[in-house]
Amino acid sequence: MICILITKRLLPTFNIIKPRRLSSKAEFNNVVECPSYFHLSNSFIDFPNEAKHLIDCMHIQYDFIDEDQEKSLFDEADPFIKRLRYQVDHWDDAIHQYRETEKLKWNPENTKIINKVRELAFPRHVGQIKYVHILDLDKDGYIKPHIDAVRFCGDTIAGLSLLSDSIMRLVNEQNKSLYGDILLKRRSLYVMKGTARFDYTHEILANEKSIFKGETIVKNRRISIICRNEPDPKYMGI
Repeated sequence: MICILITKRLLPTFNIIKPRRLSSKAEFNNVVECPSYFHLSNSFIDFPNEAKHLIDCMHIQYDFIDEDQEKSLFDEADPFIKRLRYQVDHWDDAIHQYRETEKLKWNPENTKIINKVRELAFPRHVGQIKYVHILDLDKDGYIKPHIDAVRFCGDTIAGLSLLSDSIMRLVNEQNKSLYGDILLKRRSLYVMKGTARFDYTHEILANEKSIFKGETIVKNRRISIICRNEPDPKYMGI
């Protein structure tokens, strides 16, 4: 079963949002160190602790792989996935214009890359799902807001972005005015865990909405290579 999406919460809220009013954006910037790949909504000014929680739970590493490594992953994944047709709608109405599959075995060079992702994203004692999830979005495709199902995968998701830049948006389920846009550059790695995993929906924006800090980011075909840890046994029967 591929690790995708739920339409209702199966976990208690990861943390309770408590406002802490700051007098200005400048004061907020002194309290919250926001990475360049993050753009937070202005509503976070009243919730600096929530902003810090979100930033701490969403790690991005640009240039995690080089062009040759990207080509190596693509050359192995593309023949495997191009046998499938692009789907207009996902079974849970969460993805538009996509293809997806899972792959267990990779060639030696790509296995090294996958293992590097796993070593960075997951502690050694954490059980990992052996199959790697491959999600192929057409240039006109997008992912709607969702939270991945806890019965299919655990508390951490790590994804490599191939072929294209894109924007991921995280929106707080309790307070929709609290959202962050993240620039996922081509060949970058994201590691999402904790409050970002459980308290925020995530989505990949369609091109007509794909703007980061005033700059239009054109998303072309995008393949994501995703590693996950095993679900908590107490949720597997839900």
